Amino acid sequence: MSESKQFLNIIRIFDPDQQTELIEIMKQYNFDEIIERRGTNCVKYDLLKKDFGNENLVPLWVADMDFRTPDFIVNAIKKRLEHEIFGYTFDSDSYYNSIIEWVHYKHNWKIQREWLSYIPGIVKGIGFVLQCFTKPGDKVIIQPPVYHPFRIVPENMHREVVYNPLKTVDDIYEMDFENLESVIDEHCKVLILCNPHNPGGVVWKKDTLVKLAEVCAKHNILVISDEIHAEMAYPQYTHHPFATVSETATNCSITFMAPSKTFNIAGIVTSYSIIPNAEIREKFYSFMEAGEFNAGTVFAYTATEAAYTYGAEWLQQMRMYITENVRFVDEYCKSKLPKIKVYPPQASFLVWLDCRDLKLSQPELVSLFQDKAGLLLNDGSMFGPGGEGHMRLNIGCPRSVLSSALDALKKAIDKK
Repeated sequence: MSESKQFLNIIRIFDPDQQTELIEIMKQYNFDEIIERRGTNCVKYDLLKKDFGNENLVPLWVADMDFRTPDFIVNAIKKRLEHEIFGYTFDSDSYYNSIIEWVHYKHNWKIQREWLSYIPGIVKGIGFVLQCFTKPGDKVIIQPPVYHPFRIVPENMHREVVYNPLKTVDDIYEMDFENLESVIDEHCKVLILCNPHNPGGVVWKKDTLVKLAEVCAKHNILVISDEIHAEMAYPQYTHHPFATVSETATNCSITFMAPSKTFNIAGIVTSYSIIPNAEIREKFYSFMEAGEFNAGTVFAYTATEAAYTYGAEWLQQMRMYITENVRFVDEYCKSKLPKIKVYPPQASFLVWLDCRDLKLSQPELVSLFQDKAGLLLNDGSMFGPGGEGHMRLNIGCPRSVLSSALDALKKAIDKK
């Protein structure tokens, strides 16, 4: 059987009305398949030589997955391609209905059509919010260690970044509200929330988000909630969209979501915003419409609708595979790499590695992974204070790739 062939489960169901047995066939997706991505202008692979001087590094960095994009998305795009005119397009009712139904299905959040707008990427969306609601010199709060564009975008737009570092309690990241209150002043206009958190992998508890909303509302701070990893919360954890945890949160926030991480279609750019508060919504969507920033491409609309209409089973299988990858990495480190501690993520395919027991400087740590083990992970220091001594590992790949990578890392450490 070839690597690319997908397996089928057959489930037998008895129909009492017809007194017959029905057969339901569920496709089993093959996440062990190794797919060659070089030569596709792929950031993860095709920039290795240019940016790092070594095209043979094993890339476990950029946050997209090495799994095949689901067939139902590919088939929807192929079907649209059969009509060989790609003129101006618009966002149809079926596109919005797919989002509304998916968000209700996944998060029990009943959103309304007018709350929604396409945005050309969540990082760009953050930039648009800062342009719309702040001015140069205003302050933006982030919670490091955190996704580095949260720092880069405000700084490049001449806003001052204020750190509210996370703290660890029993090896789990928590928000430090005492510190948050101490760093807020009248110039703080926006807080960028990573929900779930990247790179720490935390699915924030409802009471934590309620408290965050209360603090921000008290100081008239707008919360941008980046929820791109929301669908990838593991079954034992419940993702709470920030805007749903309280009326206060509803009225002080802008939520960004997308199917791009979940269904491995980052290159199609499928993000959208959800804004229940009418005043915030009118101001931001007027800004977006003025520059036509809210116009998506035909393939963005097509891919989103397909993902949210047919994606539930694929997502369940993918999360199960990723969960096993987490277990594999954690057990490997505990048994063979005891000086590297795994923060088991509660969501997503990104694993935060605590390497401080190796007693290396950050440049030495990066060199260990990159130069000696031949692995390219994200340097933990790029995520800001608290990231030193850490590395971020992308486990959205076949388990055989992870196994080989960890073996290479063990060999490099043993030689150290």
